[in-house]
Amino acid sequence: MEHKPHFTARRRWFAALVAAPAFVLLSAQAAHADAIDAIAKRGTLRVAVPADYPPFGSVGTDMKPQGYDIDMATLLAKAMKVKVELVPVNSANRIPYLQTNKVDLIISSLGKTPDRAKVIDFSAAYAPYFQGVFGPADVSVKTPGDLAGKTVGATRGALEEIALTNMAPKATIRRFDDNNATIQAFLSGQVQLIAAGNVVAAAIIAKHPPRLPEMKFIIKDSPCYVGLAKDEPRLLAKVNATIEAAKKDGELEAMSKKWLGQPLPANL
Repeated sequence: MEHKPHFTARRRWFAALVAAPAFVLLSAQAAHADAIDAIAKRGTLRVAVPADYPPFGSVGTDMKPQGYDIDMATLLAKAMKVKVELVPVNSANRIPYLQTNKVDLIISSLGKTPDRAKVIDFSAAYAPYFQGVFGPADVSVKTPGDLAGKTVGATRGALEEIALTNMAPKATIRRFDDNNATIQAFLSGQVQLIAAGNVVAAAIIAKHPPRLPEMKFIIKDSPCYVGLAKDEPRLLAKVNATIEAAKKDGELEAMSKKWLGQPLPANL
């Protein structure tokens, strides 16, 4: 009988020890609020967007943000029935902003890489980003083999120039020292076609030149994705559902034509 208080104390200590992991787990779950609920409660969707990378994001003549990524952020906020809060970022700080809960999403011409996938999650692709060969409608080209005997302008050392050298050995590639020189060579008719990123092609189209560059074929595809914090399945599902709906109803097609001057690629 004299040992009963000691036994009772041990039993209480053991019960507390068993319960501790459950308490810690519940505390951790409480600390990690669901992003969808947090966005709804706040009434705003905070989105990291580019401020100086047209046509994805820049400041217009009216001093308001504009671009493909701005429209995408607005589309997602509308789908969530909240206001959009645009947070300007650059390539270096966009992922840290997400990791430190300064934003809910990254919509900033973000490409998917294995290293990035270790620290954040990615949506389905929402925007085309690629290097390709472009040219006027009267130049018939569909594959690298069709470039035989044709002149193509490319910026020396650029990814598309290096890739095209291997893909189309029979093409006549004229190399220039920077993008501006390559663009001018195309506009002036020094070359029939231009190998460049779709952003460069969009910049040419925005000037409404007589020689409009149409996409002939893609050299390397690296589309844009929405970035979001790890382990947010409800938010990821909502973002993906909105992107899928925008593909089906033609909204993404309209955005691509508006900002990139090209139809949405069928394989996006």
